[in-house]
Formats: sequence, structure tokens, C-alpha cells
Amino acid sequence: MKKLSNTDLSYFCGQMAMIIKSGISSIEGLHMMGEDSEASPEEKKLYFDLQAKLEEGGYLNNAMESTGVFPSYVVKMTRIGEETGTLDNVMEALRIHYTREEEISRSIRQAVTYPIVMSGMILVVILVLLLQVMPVFRQVFRQLGTEMTGFAGIMFDAGDAIRKYSIAVVVILVLFLVFIIICLRTEKGRKSGLSFLSNFRFFQKLRNDISLSRFSDGLALALRSGFSADFGIEMVSGIIDDDIFRRKIEDCKKRLDEGAPFDEALKEAGILSGVPARMMTIGNRTGSSDTVMQQISDLSQKNIDNSIDRALGAIEPVLIVSLSLIIGAILMSVIIPFLGMVSSI
Repeated sequence: MKKLSNTDLSYFCGQMAMIIKSGISSIEGLHMMGEDSEASPEEKKLYFDLQAKLEEGGYLNNAMESTGVFPSYVVKMTRIGEETGTLDNVMEALRIHYTREEEISRSIRQAVTYPIVMSGMILVVILVLLLQVMPVFRQVFRQLGTEMTGFAGIMFDAGDAIRKYSIAVVVILVLFLVFIIICLRTEKGRKSGLSFLSNFRFFQKLRNDISLSRFSDGLALALRSGFSADFGIEMVSGIIDDDIFRRKIEDCKKRLDEGAPFDEALKEAGILSGVPARMMTIGNRTGSSDTVMQQISDLSQKNIDNSIDRALGAIEPVLIVSLSLIIGAILMSVIIPFLGMVSSI
């Protein structure tokens, strides 16, 4: 069975939190979830497997780990919840955390998918012009006793070359689509794609905001569960896939080991700056670090949404203007000479 998605994790943790809070045992709750008529066969199997492991006398975190479909972060937090008797609170916090993770993933997909779709539409329109429209105009020009020259001739030759080597063009397009799918669907592909995009300033800031949101949300969960800052940071580092941000976390842990205050370690490691850093200073002094970390996570999520909205708002007119200019240039390169010939008849 494949790894659970953020939506699946949010649903599972939410159901478990509700079951435990209502006083129902985990075994009975998993049986109820497995009997749900709307659950898929894979979900039913997962729930019944977990139930069987618990009936053998094990703990929920061990049962979850044995399935291989739960992230290590969820398994570790479940173990902590079981050891401290706060499993219901931990599960509810995990539900909120993975709901947030899904929002972040959706924002990333939106930021990447929209420009690709628009670029694909532009490419299709250009190909239609080159392969279908330009040959018609060339026929008209020949009937008038002349040939296409200049930019119009170059465009027709380009379309003629695409028709002549259509198989190679199709293979290249298919390979490009496969590459895009690999980048979006596989973990290695996503890391490579993110590494490339990180060369651009916009994506650097976006990736940092995403990592900060995940870091703050996870750390808030650990602090609410009663764990120390250094232990919470150790756990949360496992859900961060940004190597640059991970290095900041490692630097923060070293500073904490050296005795630096929590807020100062975060600031000196470059994890927090500006308003979030000042918020954390106040939170650390008032004993409300978990609340402040949650607020920082919320603020980072808003920054992510605003950045993507601004980017998409700028990309759409640029793509539309580019499409208009390309189509206009192709058509005008044909229409102007054509009108000149017609007027001279």
C-alpha cells in the first residue's frame, strides 16, 4: 500500500481523536472505521490490520509503524501521545497539521500547474497557426503569383519542418510531459524541480515560507504536548525537505545546546527575523511559545497564499499578452503583404 496522503492522514487523525475523546477504545474505533461503507478496500484493510496489531497487545504507534504507510513524524507523535496520556489531543493537533500540509501542497500545485497549462495552450494555438493556417495563406499567395517572404516565410518553413519531422516533435513533447509528470509525482523529481526553481528569488522566498510554516506548525504541536524546544526541533526537522532550512535547524540546535535562549537561537540561526522574531521573544518570555509558533505558522501560510496570488495575477496577463503578440505577429506578417498585393491589382 502506498504512503497515505495529507488528506488521508488528516482524516485518520481526526477520526481517531473523535473516537478517543468519546471514550471508545482504539480497537473498537478502528473496527468501526473499517466497517464504514464509504471506506475504500485499501482503507478497510489498513484499519483491520491496525486493529489486529492492537489485539495482539501492541501499542497504536507500533501498529502504525508496521504498516509502512504513516510518516515517521505521525508515528513518533502517536507514541508520545500514548506515553503521556494525551493521544486525543495529539491526534487532533495532527489533524490540523496535515490539513495545513494539504493547503500548502495545493498552493504549490496551483503555482506550478497554472503556468504550465497556459503555456501549453499557447503552444497549441501557435502549432495550429503554423500547421493549418499558414499553408492556406501560402496557397493564396501562389495563386496570386508570389511566394511568402520575410517573417511569414520563416513561420511557414518552421511549420513545414514540424510537419516533416512530426514524429521527432511528438517524441520530444511526450518526453517533456513525462519529465513534468515525474517532477510533480515523484519525491526525487519534486526535489530536483524545487532545487532548480530555488535559483529564482521568488521561489526562494516561497520555499522558505513553506518550510517556516511546516516548522512552526510542527513545533507548536510538540510544545503543546509538553516537550522541550530542543526535543521538538529534533522531531520537526524530519518533516522539512528543504536542505537550506534544515541547515538552519541544525544551527539552531547547536545554539540551544550551547545554552542560548530559544528565541535567540531561532533568530541567530536565521529561522526567524523581523516581526516573527519579535513575536517569539515575547512568547518565550511569557511562556506562550506554542501559541506564538502557531501564529507564525498562520502568518507564513498567509504569506504563501499572497505570494502565489500575486505571482498568478502577474503571470496571467503576461501570458495573454505574449500569446496576443505572437499570434498578431504571425497574422500581420501574412495579412500586410496580402493586402498590399490585393490593392495593387
